[in-house]
Amino acid sequence: MELCTYKINITGTVQGVGFRPFIYTLAQRYLLTGTVSNNSSGVEIIINSDVLTLKQFLIAIEYEYPLLAKIDTIEHKEIEYKTFDSFEIIKTQSKGNVVVNIPPDVSICKECEKELLDPKNRRYGYPFINCTHCGVRYSIIYNLPYDRKQTSMKTFKMCKTCELEYNNPLDRRYHAQPIGCYDCGPKLKLMDNLGKLINTKNEVDKTVKLLQEGKILALKGVGGYHLICDASNENSIQELRTRKKRETKPFAVMVSDMKMARELAIISKQEEKLLLSKERPIVIVKKKNKHSNIIAPNISYIGLFLPYTPLHLLLLKKLKSPIVATSANVTDEPICTNIESLEKLQGIYDYVLDHNRDIINGCDDSVFMVVKEKEVAIRRSRGYAPIRVTLPFFLKNNVLALGANQKSTIAIGFDNQVILSPHIGDLHSISSVEYYEKNIETLERIYNFKAKVIAYDKHPNYESTKIANKIINTNKDIIAKKVQHHYAHILAVMAEKNIKSKVFGVAFDGTGYGDDGMLWGGEFMVCDFEDYKRIASLEYFKLLGGAKAIKEPRRVALSILFSLYGKDVFNLDNPTTRAFSSVELRVYYTAWEKGLNSPLSSSVGRLFDAVASLLGICQVVSFEGESGMLLEELFDSSVIGYYPFNYENEKIDILPILPLLLKEKDISIAVSKFFYTLVEVIVKVYEPYDLPLVLSGGVFQNRVLLGLVLDRFPNAIISNAIPPNDGGIALGQVMATLRK
Repeated sequence: MELCTYKINITGTVQGVGFRPFIYTLAQRYLLTGTVSNNSSGVEIIINSDVLTLKQFLIAIEYEYPLLAKIDTIEHKEIEYKTFDSFEIIKTQSKGNVVVNIPPDVSICKECEKELLDPKNRRYGYPFINCTHCGVRYSIIYNLPYDRKQTSMKTFKMCKTCELEYNNPLDRRYHAQPIGCYDCGPKLKLMDNLGKLINTKNEVDKTVKLLQEGKILALKGVGGYHLICDASNENSIQELRTRKKRETKPFAVMVSDMKMARELAIISKQEEKLLLSKERPIVIVKKKNKHSNIIAPNISYIGLFLPYTPLHLLLLKKLKSPIVATSANVTDEPICTNIESLEKLQGIYDYVLDHNRDIINGCDDSVFMVVKEKEVAIRRSRGYAPIRVTLPFFLKNNVLALGANQKSTIAIGFDNQVILSPHIGDLHSISSVEYYEKNIETLERIYNFKAKVIAYDKHPNYESTKIANKIINTNKDIIAKKVQHHYAHILAVMAEKNIKSKVFGVAFDGTGYGDDGMLWGGEFMVCDFEDYKRIASLEYFKLLGGAKAIKEPRRVALSILFSLYGKDVFNLDNPTTRAFSSVELRVYYTAWEKGLNSPLSSSVGRLFDAVASLLGICQVVSFEGESGMLLEELFDSSVIGYYPFNYENEKIDILPILPLLLKEKDISIAVSKFFYTLVEVIVKVYEPYDLPLVLSGGVFQNRVLLGLVLDRFPNAIISNAIPPNDGGIALGQVMATLRK
């Protein structure tokens, strides 16, 4: 057959994942000559081949590609004939727009783990062992294409042995950018909390000893520092709670293997699959016993994850017990990524196990749960980020979407692609806003991106809105697009699931700025990419004290009692009224009556708070979502029935159910009927519509509510890769610019 020259372009996650050596090996198999290189779009292959061999070669690429790779497109065309003597991997080509995926950080592979634990291997016990199939990626990248000089490994000069591996196309470490060993790679350093170096022959062994003594350590990981202690030492855990001022919020626990995981929790096949995946997220699973009550107080679920770095693996192998591993950060601030930012926490940790490989891009641990065999992302970050979403349509302009104010992410959109950043967090401090702006700069730099459209939330007081206004005011050519919060929630699911039709969206969350200036959060809307129509919502109620009501469920419940009973509340005796003094009740009634700092809300999230207060479950929360978690604990699936509610003139009046809750003698019956009532509300409003049912918003992270809705509507659509909370808002905002 006649030989021709073909150019093959491959896009997707194809850099930093062993793709070029894979192509090199295939070329040897099929006796092809030519070249393979990285470029700003992905991988470019030029080969001499006959038509039949070309087809076999392309099929092999499509079905045999490396474990960490993800192919979006493969295109080939015949070009002018060229002569090649052999097949070579050539230098990266850097022209054109950057569309290649940034490879995420993934866990240590089986081959590296085997070498790590092999006393005969030259990297035995080396805490930074890696290859092209595993290890750090996104967290060390300055820029694309993904080459060593574009990462924080550029300061480490390879020894001759590592260099031979790095340059051998048949070696597992060919162009593994973080490659290193004891002679030339990153090194550990153990210090006390004042920065004094601890002299020791083996930092890992010393760290294990300190953990066994009950000490709290800061441990530098992949995308930031963890605060760790021995999870079998209740005194250490309590000390960590005291120092971190974290009374009841659950801690995540890292276990050495599935055997240890099963000692702590009941784990389904789907949950096990997640735990063992290369991304190694924290997975919320059912506790097995009360041993872990101090780790996750008052709830029957615990967040577990497996070691994903060689260092974690070494520590757990030697400690032989699980460790608490929680993000090292000041409340409402981003995860610490260098020793300077960690110094704010000096009063919390006793020692720090540090290393000298810089973290360029902070990346917190990802969190998932499984409900009705469906994966639900709670926080999408390390291992999964950044993520590329292919849209159902092409964008007319480049879009920068700025997300919301909590669980913030940002996104850039171009052509029919959206790149969504890792979880950034809540924008409640100067450092968190600076970190947020750094993430914008990072995506713009790496993708050589310039926005024509800015999409942002309608809430005038969000920090993301303020940043949008700053960009708009300094760039007269920019097009501004305000996007309603709950519409963005539904659009995000439509984007992930590639839905082009109209849908019936249910958006339940804590707070979102409505078109009428009120705080929405119990919304039913018919949506497409053109627009949305609000079909129904919860009847408004006042939030006493505004933002303070988010932390104090008792304020929400008291406000609703005032709506139902007026001044007669002064004579009522229930858990909510008992949470206030008689003077406070009268002061708050005056504020409620006059509407002083009492915005109107239709939020289902706040309704959860009100129920928790009225039933005496929770009057003040120490973390977001606590009241919903505690209500989950009291749900009894054997209970039958729901409370009556009124639905007319597009308003759902659910407030009259609250006195019925108080009349129940069994608190579990009250809670269970409340959950069933919310499901019946969805049934009632959705009934006339023959459209796909889409669920979104942070309230659908509630395991019980989501499970009940999926029982009633098995075909209901939820996001799986994108969080239902505000972590998906930026994606939805890009979608809102598709047509207009």
